[in-house]
Amino acid sequence: MSSLISVAEFKWFPAALEIAARFISEGKVIALPTDTVYGLAAAAQNTQAIRQVYKIKGRDQKKPLAICVDSVKSVSCWGKANNLPSGLLDALLPGPVTIVLERTSSLNPELNPGIDKVGIRIPDSEFVLQLCRRLGTPLALTSANASNKPSCLDPEEFRSLWPHLAGVFHSGRIGDSASFRAGSTVVDLSVPWKYHILRPGSALASTKAVLEHFAFVEHDEYFTLKLQETYFG
Repeated sequence: MSSLISVAEFKWFPAALEIAARFISEGKVIALPTDTVYGLAAAAQNTQAIRQVYKIKGRDQKKPLAICVDSVKSVSCWGKANNLPSGLLDALLPGPVTIVLERTSSLNPELNPGIDKVGIRIPDSEFVLQLCRRLGTPLALTSANASNKPSCLDPEEFRSLWPHLAGVFHSGRIGDSASFRAGSTVVDLSVPWKYHILRPGSALASTKAVLEHFAFVEHDEYFTLKLQETYFG
């Protein structure tokens, strides 16, 4: 059985962070709270750890995992952000948004093999951000639920996964409504000055408002559907 560790109380936070970092460094999979739903996290640069995430979720290997980094400055290490205007990422992140960019050669080639893009998250979650900062490497991140089941706002909702996890780091229930289950808004920004929404998520309106403020225009429906097939098909 995995350890159930609270990150909600300040006095336990440093110890929880140390334990989580040790588990990730050892190639293990943990559950943790994000700014939308509970997630499963592992070291993105560790191929065996990635395989464990897929096994635990029962996830189709063709469906990609996103990565999580600690800051906007770190995004360009793993995704090609040179075409994005100054200030855009700072306006979107941290927050419940996943940006999809062309991947860089620094990213583990065994993470989402055959897919030339990667989804990148910077959750508005102090525990997740400090964990990434402490590790100095991205986390592979996906929702903490069995494949094709609803996303979870409370650790009890994915209790069936606990025996397969090194630790369950929790802060109680996330959010005050079921709308949080929609997860992050996923938006492809790989084409200069254009965007398309791959998943509406919980921040659709605010994400589109920011993008259109920066003079981005939305892609046509056909192109959007083809990308949805790649990421969610």
